[in-house]
Amino acid sequence: MKPEILSNEPIYKGKIFDVSIAEIRDGELEYKREIVAHKGSAVVIPVFADKTVALVRQYRHAAREFLLEIPAGTLNAGEDPQIGAERELEEEIGVKAKKMEKLSEFYVSPGFLTEKMHLYLATDLTETGQNLDEDEVLSVEKFTFAEAFEKIANKEIQDAKTIIGLILAGAKFGFSY
Repeated sequence: MKPEILSNEPIYKGKIFDVSIAEIRDGELEYKREIVAHKGSAVVIPVFADKTVALVRQYRHAAREFLLEIPAGTLNAGEDPQIGAERELEEEIGVKAKKMEKLSEFYVSPGFLTEKMHLYLATDLTETGQNLDEDEVLSVEKFTFAEAFEKIANKEIQDAKTIIGLILAGAKFGFSY
């Protein structure tokens, strides 16, 4: 049986996420958990005809670093994750995909965060031009899978969704980490 939720007190309501404190009973044990509620994200691996992958480099203040990542974005309320992936692909990379394949979905940090990421592989790409959000500052960089895997090994790629995405997409094309 699942534990019983005794209460869920909202303590912060934000643009991207909300925070609450849940009181839970699991048998005789009662405890509290701080929960960050997030609508979920769409993430996408764009693979070009030459089997290169486009990543974005952007400053992430929480990490205090410029990180190499796959295109990603928060889903709108009720939005189909594939639609979100298509939107982020065009916004950040400036391409549309004729073929989108769902590779996986996973929780980012389920100990405190509700966010689930929906991972897509985008192929048969056509350039359209970037359409960045007004607060997005990023550059696009292309790599072969071998180069990307080397960047993972050298800790030049440290973002979990990107590592997962590259390994799963690479396997589709016969590349292994």
